[in-house]
Amino acid sequence: GRKVLADAADTLKSVTLELGGKSALIVFEDADLVEAVSGGLLANFYSAGEVCTNGTRGFVHRAVREAFLARLKARTEAMVIGDPMDPATHLGSLISHVHMDKVLGYIAMGLEQGATLLTGGKRVTRGDLARGAFVEPTVFTDCRDDMQIVRDEIFGPVMAVLDFEDEDEVIARANGTDFGLAAGIFTKDLTRAHRVIARLEAGTCWINTYNITPIELPFGGNKQSGLGRENGRAAIEQYTQLKSVYVAMEPIDAPY
Repeated sequence: GRKVLADAADTLKSVTLELGGKSALIVFEDADLVEAVSGGLLANFYSAGEVCTNGTRGFVHRAVREAFLARLKARTEAMVIGDPMDPATHLGSLISHVHMDKVLGYIAMGLEQGATLLTGGKRVTRGDLARGAFVEPTVFTDCRDDMQIVRDEIFGPVMAVLDFEDEDEVIARANGTDFGLAAGIFTKDLTRAHRVIARLEAGTCWINTYNITPIELPFGGNKQSGLGRENGRAAIEQYTQLKSVYVAMEPIDAPY
């Protein structure tokens, strides 16, 4: 992104940059856990996890942590891994074997740094899937903010779950990254939802859903996640040159 921006600077070209992310998915204690788990699945395993907005840092309130994890584990393990052209498939292959090795490397790193593997974590090698770059949908618990699986964009089906106790704490931790692409919140208290969203340093945010991007919704990030916005009126304005024109309707009153 920096290289593109530098190259464009020579001719003052307008640039929109949608770069990486390491987004936060926050589940408060009053959240509908069925919906929150659905959001967690969409935020991590859609398109085999190869989505820049994915909420791979899952902050779950300690009061509902165990109930959330139990539901998340059951639904993750029920996902169908297979041919993406088959309508029954939930999770397909990664883009390449090279990228698969990178994702598996991060999974190994998570274990080395002390995270607990709740489910997944392996390459899928059964039958014809052995020829592809399939990785099981993976969930880590007992994660810390300083772990590489929490700080780096993995771009694969790997979710890191962290617990929190209060609102100020989770906002500070969610903002504790160089990225600022997206964020999601699950709560029944819409006043709190909007209050928290206003304090999160993220360009695209969701309340009680995740990774929904209608064409009318301006899309883009803050901080190291990019410049400008795609979609909707904002995208048109991004690449529109304003022209100011003043039309005289009276004789000129020159002071000299």
